Amino acid sequence: MSAIPAGEGGVTAAPGRGGDFTTYATAAWPRLVRTAHLLTGDLQEAEDLVLATLARVRTRWRRIPRDDVAFYVRRALVEHHLGRTRRRRVTRLPASFLPARPRRPAPAALATLTVLTARQRAVLVLRYGDGLSEAETAQLLGCAGGTVRTLARRGLEALRADPSFVLRHPVPGARP
Repeated sequence: MSAIPAGEGGVTAAPGRGGDFTTYATAAWPRLVRTAHLLTGDLQEAEDLVLATLARVRTRWRRIPRDDVAFYVRRALVEHHLGRTRRRRVTRLPASFLPARPRRPAPAALATLTVLTARQRAVLVLRYGDGLSEAETAQLLGCAGGTVRTLARRGLEALRADPSFVLRHPVPGARP
């Protein structure tokens, strides 16, 4: 059903068995936090987003098909982020236990992404940060492939139009 492999990122856990959720969540944590960090631009907010998403996923864990675990969790993460962005409120969740922090994206990349809308940022993070195909990104966001192409094109145009991006990432032979 899903174009995204369930074992993505070295995570191979099947829903429905005792400790599989904990195994999956622990193994997927660094990848999910990295994606969330690129989406939100703030590490604390990213960790909160991943925790809230995993809490939602945990309640449905037994019903998630074995081959759709990675897709389902990533989609839940992006939808939760877009919903929080639309509502413009972020709730901080207490976390008594957090695994080691994953590798952080470069601060310049995070600052550059702030010029984008939430959906443009989600498309660029999923397409170029997570390496998903256009079809996988469209499936994950629940939209058409043309919408993904348009959001990616407009997002890239916005990045190219941002003077701070041009100064940080000059292209040899490009016109100013």
